Amino acid sequence: MVVDGWHPKPMGSYPPTGIDVLIVGTGLAGLTASIESARKGHNVRVLERSSSINTAGDMYMMGLSATRFMKHWPEMQAEYEEIGLKNAWLETFKHSGEQMLKPLLAAERLAAQGLDPKTPPGTFQMRPLIYQMFVRQVERLGISIEFNCRVVDYDDDEDKQKATCVTDDGRWYEADVIIAADGVGSKSQRLVGGQVRARSSGRAMWRCAMPIKCLDQNPEVKDFYRMIGPNEDQPIVRVYLGPGTYALALRRSDTMIWIINHDATETSTESWSNTIDQEEVLTNMDRGVGTKPWSPIFKDLIKCSPPDSIINLELLWRDPQPKWASPAARVIQIGDSAHSYLPASGNGATQAIEDAISIASCLQLGGKDNIPEAVQAHIRFRFTRNACAQKLGFANAELLQDTDWERVQIDPRRAQPKHPKWIWSHDPELYVYENYEKNVDAMKRGLPFDESGIPPNFPPDYRYEPWSIDSMMESMRKGVPVDLGPGDWD
Repeated sequence: MVVDGWHPKPMGSYPPTGIDVLIVGTGLAGLTASIESARKGHNVRVLERSSSINTAGDMYMMGLSATRFMKHWPEMQAEYEEIGLKNAWLETFKHSGEQMLKPLLAAERLAAQGLDPKTPPGTFQMRPLIYQMFVRQVERLGISIEFNCRVVDYDDDEDKQKATCVTDDGRWYEADVIIAADGVGSKSQRLVGGQVRARSSGRAMWRCAMPIKCLDQNPEVKDFYRMIGPNEDQPIVRVYLGPGTYALALRRSDTMIWIINHDATETSTESWSNTIDQEEVLTNMDRGVGTKPWSPIFKDLIKCSPPDSIINLELLWRDPQPKWASPAARVIQIGDSAHSYLPASGNGATQAIEDAISIASCLQLGGKDNIPEAVQAHIRFRFTRNACAQKLGFANAELLQDTDWERVQIDPRRAQPKHPKWIWSHDPELYVYENYEKNVDAMKRGLPFDESGIPPNFPPDYRYEPWSIDSMMESMRKGVPVDLGPGDWD
């Protein structure tokens, strides 16, 4: 039953809530929160630390659950359909270059896994194109974004029923609720008290996105990494799997992207601006892969990378964060501020967008007089789901980095990361509407979320149990598969 007759509806359908929402950060979480808050009738302002919105980058996985809200934004929906890799092909190799799984359309791979080929659980997307799409929607709505606003502190006042933040140059901002969407280094951690220590995974990713013209310098590389399909005009993702490593090479009409997961080096840092030269990659990439070196043609692809285009991104692990909200529940963290993901999870962007949709909906249903209640209801909806998705990311990373090719040749699905139904079938907006009142009632009665009777948005039959990176690392050291715990994780 949808609460109080509320239903998901397009922009302009909801009355103003009178809630002043201040959003800090213009990542996917912040941008989604801004447009969804506008749709739900909130008054929205956005602060961004940089002088512009960063739309650079390469590719990531966008889950189906993060795209359902676009039906309320026809311009975005049409643009997403245009730029998406819905007709992409997949081909799998050993790291040494031996083809293991022939090129297949993504739809055919889905069918082989028993999934609906017309409804992929997620698709590879180009980060620049997706960000530009979101930015255009923000601009169409006329949402105010103040740039060069580096927030260095947050506070809230239960008596005044306001949240505040201050920038490094002394500017002071106030709102009914502040959404901290400013990433893993968010200064909101001091107030929230949920800061968890980052642990080195010992792993990092070399990532590069370059214009197709860069391949002109090596005709053999250009031919090997050509597009595919009847007219050779369809994008293809070539996956390389090896001992302790994996790589992706995406070819589109305009862009070539390659990514390698590797042992961290001295230059690895958790920064998207940490560039290195190609020689460092070529010198280190064969370490730890056994007797067979990397594919020569892949090495030649790396040699085509232009200067300052290769990022060496360190992968840091963090335990599930125990708190997402300030004491008065007027500052709420979403996206990486609340929960960070390994890239192998294919879930970071998806869960960030889900967070934004959920908090905008909870605030609308709770109303201006019940903001703390709405914030806490949102956290109950989101915490266990994110903890499970984070844990699944570790299992997927283990699978990709340690593929057993003898087993893969028998059953190719073993080389595929898990994309379970409990993740991709979720609709975060409808879930809030259907369960908000029951969630608030259970919260007032002191019932844990998994005893509330609300259908789980995490693995069926799972009950949350705290877990830590230490336990995950111990399993990996012993060569034991990550224990996901009880419940149906498939």
